[in-house]
Parts: sequence; structure tokens; C-alpha cells
Amino acid sequence: MNSKLHAICDSQGRPLSLFVTAGQVSDDIGAWALLSSLPNVEWLLGDRGYDADWFREALNDKGIHACIPGRKQRKKTVKYDKRRYKRRNRTENMFGRLKGSVLKTVYLAWPMRFQILKHRSAR
Repeated sequence: MNSKLHAICDSQGRPLSLFVTAGQVSDDIGAWALLSSLPNVEWLLGDRGYDADWFREALNDKGIHACIPGRKQRKKTVKYDKRRYKRRNRTENMFGRLKGSVLKTVYLAWPMRFQILKHRSAR
């Protein structure tokens, strides 16, 4: 079973709020769950999965500018600040650090399993 981690981060990539959904669930559910915990900010950077008209309207109602590229199947193209969007790498780096620390925790809990995985990857 897979899962998705949805996060709200500050401008430095530090997580402020986290929400986990099942892997097959649309990103709209994560967006809806985190909407109420959004801090008072000027911009929100998000990936294509969060491109929904209702989400953009909700952000607009809160006075937040959406910097979210449109989904590829969207009929009407959406403008977004491509320069600002590049800063989203801070959030992606946070996910990488988080996944790394979780994996370390799992491997520390099951050292034999880690040895088996390590052995298999050495082939």
C-alpha cells in the first residue's frame, strides 16, 4: 500500500503542517485537508496535482496568490510565475530529508532487513 505526504512549508522548506493520504487518492483531498491550516502568506507554490479551480478560488478568497502550473489536460492554460515556482525545490528537498530520516529509522529498527536489502543491491 502506498501513501502520499502533503505538506505546508515555510519559505525555507521547513514543514509547518503535514497530512497523509492513501496513494491512490487525488491531491485534491490533501489540498482540502490542509486549506484550513494555511498560514497568512502572499504566495502558495504547489505542483500540478493541486491544480483545481476550487482550490485556486479558495486561495484567492484568502488573499493568497497561487503559483501552480496547470495540468496538462487543462483546456484553458493557467499563468504562473515560473521564476517563483523554481523555489519549490526547497519543499522537494524537505521531502527528501524526511524520507531519508524515515528510512534510517526503519533500517535501525530492522538491521537484518537492511543487511538483506544491502546485499541484494550489491549484485
